[in-house]
Amino acid sequence: MADYGKVDADFFDEHIYPRLGADRADVALGPQHGVDFGVVEIGGRGVVIATDPVSVLPQLGFERAGRFALDVVLADVAVSGLPPTHLSINFSLPPEMTDEAFATLWEAIDREAADLGASVVAGHTARYEGCAFPWVGGATALAVGDREEIIRPDGARPGDRLVLTTGPGVEAVGLLTTLFGDRMDLPEATLDTARARLDDTDTVRDALAAAAAGPVTAMHDVTEGGLANALREVAGSAGVRLDVDREAVPMRPGVEPVCEYLDIDPWTATSSGTLLIAVEPDGVESVLAALDDRETTAAVVGTVAEGTGAYVDGERIERPAVDSSWGVYADYAAGENES
Repeated sequence: MADYGKVDADFFDEHIYPRLGADRADVALGPQHGVDFGVVEIGGRGVVIATDPVSVLPQLGFERAGRFALDVVLADVAVSGLPPTHLSINFSLPPEMTDEAFATLWEAIDREAADLGASVVAGHTARYEGCAFPWVGGATALAVGDREEIIRPDGARPGDRLVLTTGPGVEAVGLLTTLFGDRMDLPEATLDTARARLDDTDTVRDALAAAAAGPVTAMHDVTEGGLANALREVAGSAGVRLDVDREAVPMRPGVEPVCEYLDIDPWTATSSGTLLIAVEPDGVESVLAALDDRETTAAVVGTVAEGTGAYVDGERIERPAVDSSWGVYADYAAGENES
């Protein structure tokens, strides 16, 4: 088990997967390593379910932090192709968070949830000693709809094309420069460009637009371990081979110079806001057009084939030992990096 981040597949398979409580017939898709959501079937309807930590970064301002936190929580059900419908959320807040600050955070979450059609149905809000930003709770998101319309996370098939939105490293670069840019010896123009990458992280609406345009066979939110890990997870869950052309992968402005300065590999850095989408060949143009209408950068970066594993320019990708951005974040948060 890694010191930071999600447990690896070996730990999951040995300790978690064999112990999942009762064996119920209505569970159509249970927990799998690297898979974003589960599915319960009720009365002919599909209920997509995903649980995530709630991460709140006060440095973003509590309004922006609320929107960002909610998008991360809802993204894992949105990649099913069903719009998020319900939300249960817990806040375990540090004692120093004021009522006014929480009100601003909650109002932003309320507005964004309402705009997406998601209703808050349960929750818990309290202050506790020992709690600290950014990890201040957890949430479970649901998307209820026609089970036949669910895009399964393990659905990629040989012959599909791989579409990538936004590109690698956007979340890591956007957050690090927003939080710690004043301590980086980089041109202000570079920092401003990199900070703008946080505006690229609207995963929920991108996922729903792609699903509606389809036919899409699988979607995955690129988070911990970055694009390299996402490629491995999609290949592993579907039992297929992914072949990616490195030159075809989009790279947003500001990502490369900041990653070079911080000694981060953008391909293994967290990138919430980036989607890896498997699309049937006849749906590629419509998916790209739908994303373009949203002014979202997207490109065809590879193909799905018979076999196993993920390959970039013919070289097999191994699982990243750790997300390449986390050590940098830890050092800055501890005050160890100064310009």
